Amino acid sequence: MASVASTYARAFADVVLSARLDANRALGGLHRILDLLGESEALRRVWENPAVPADQKRKLLDVIVLREGIEHHVRNLVAVLIDHRRVQFLARIVEQLKKELDARMGFAEAHITSARELGDAEKRSLESQIEKATGKKVRAHFRLDASLLGGAVVRVGSTIYDGSVKGQLEKIREAINS
Repeated sequence: MASVASTYARAFADVVLSARLDANRALGGLHRILDLLGESEALRRVWENPAVPADQKRKLLDVIVLREGIEHHVRNLVAVLIDHRRVQFLARIVEQLKKELDARMGFAEAHITSARELGDAEKRSLESQIEKATGKKVRAHFRLDASLLGGAVVRVGSTIYDGSVKGQLEKIREAINS
């Protein structure tokens, strides 16, 4: 049901941008509701149970929104999901919403794997190089993988830039074997 998630994500991205909401705050509210659903099987059962009237589900949602300080627009999205029996898609909707907002706001996620811990200056330099290569603002996520031997591997979307020693050795091996 990727189309369900995409439809709701696009619609809510329109709301976030047209109402000039803080995208991070909206996503944070949705993540908080996801966390509560993950922590409480009872909440999940109530919201997903067609026998429980929608107005009771929304009253429960209103209590949660008030207690957690979640924005009204986020509440409205979850209420629509409750009314249309789509709460089970919330995690996919949030994932798709993040991608939609990033695309519309000109952000790219970069997953950078390095052989060793990078210093702050090295991280900034890599982020700057990725921004120049993609023409987008970058949200970088760093992790370590000692098997790379040296260098780094950068993944932005489906594009992979392999500057690792391991990757270079594999290319040399392929050239020798062909």
